[in-house]
Amino acid sequence: MAKLIIIDDEKSIRAALRDILEYEGYEVDEAKDGEEGLDMVLKSRYDVALCDIKMPKMDGLEMLQKATEAERGTQFVMISAFGNVENAVEATKRGAFDFITKPPDLNRLLVTVRNAIEKSKLVAETKTLKKRIYKINEIVGDSDPIRKVKETINRVAATEARVLVTGPNGSGKEMVAKGIHEKGNRAGMSLVEVNCAAIPGELIESELFGHERGAFTGAASKRIGKFEQADGGTLFLDEIGDMSLSAQAKVLRALQESKITRVGGDKEIKVNVRVIAATNKDLRKEIADGNFREDLFHRLSVIVIHVPALADRKEDIPLLADKFLQDISSEYNAPVKEIEPAAMAQLQSMPWTGNVRELRNVIERLVIMCGDSITLDDVLMYARN
Repeated sequence: MAKLIIIDDEKSIRAALRDILEYEGYEVDEAKDGEEGLDMVLKSRYDVALCDIKMPKMDGLEMLQKATEAERGTQFVMISAFGNVENAVEATKRGAFDFITKPPDLNRLLVTVRNAIEKSKLVAETKTLKKRIYKINEIVGDSDPIRKVKETINRVAATEARVLVTGPNGSGKEMVAKGIHEKGNRAGMSLVEVNCAAIPGELIESELFGHERGAFTGAASKRIGKFEQADGGTLFLDEIGDMSLSAQAKVLRALQESKITRVGGDKEIKVNVRVIAATNKDLRKEIADGNFREDLFHRLSVIVIHVPALADRKEDIPLLADKFLQDISSEYNAPVKEIEPAAMAQLQSMPWTGNVRELRNVIERLVIMCGDSITLDDVLMYARN
């Protein structure tokens, strides 16, 4: 049942609206002024607030702004006898769902309330989904190296600094990039990922910058590249050490000038992109070998975050294993299994050359193949391909 609150200093208005809304099946509370209304909205979860503008102690617009800043998710429908354009515009600017004049038309009021409830549900669902996504992308561990990674993420996320993430394959470099994006000022925009190692060298420039129709054989239509797709958001260039030198030159120009040009085109396109790059290679060695541009390296590595191999943080394996057990059991809609102490000790003693990715695969295999409890014999049998 949707929960509503009526905030109005006129008792007769509150009573009339309450009768209508309760008849429609809604749960309804009342507040006699802005201060009382704000206190109730901050303490309880309301889907919709029907709020007068002119009230003692705190007017409706001030209350609306304070409630919006608190991110309660309540949708405000402002109701006022002063139905002028200025009030409506100001209410909308401060986050109101709608503005209705007194006395309200009954049909319009009920339609507005229903629509506001739907939006409130969508806002709540979006918040829940974001929490789930953040939990999925959460970097798990309490070892000194991982604490340092987390601290650096928290420090740089709110800035626009470019970040280079280093570490072996499977160690969680992508998780670091997602963590920076989700905690940063661009979290509401797109995070566009490009695996530079997975794209043939002759196609990487088209993938990054797009191409015009007829730019090369097979270019039957215009293509929007990843830089344009990430405009306003974050571009994650994974395995950038595998990028061709010609593409590196264009990426450098894009970073220097915040402009790109599509393959086969001559028009410069402005882009506003935060770039996070990752590699499992030693880029300084690649520079010495002539495979990577030193000027691009310095552009990308304002901040360097090194993600350690799992072998260097084995104290995190119990935490990681527990998270993977929870995640996989949830995916399979199955009870969460326990790992016996001897089995956990065996997991901690293994080399994990595939790092966190390999550990997750092994835990998934154990969940599928084992009984209610994962034993040492299970690990010895199933932990190796």
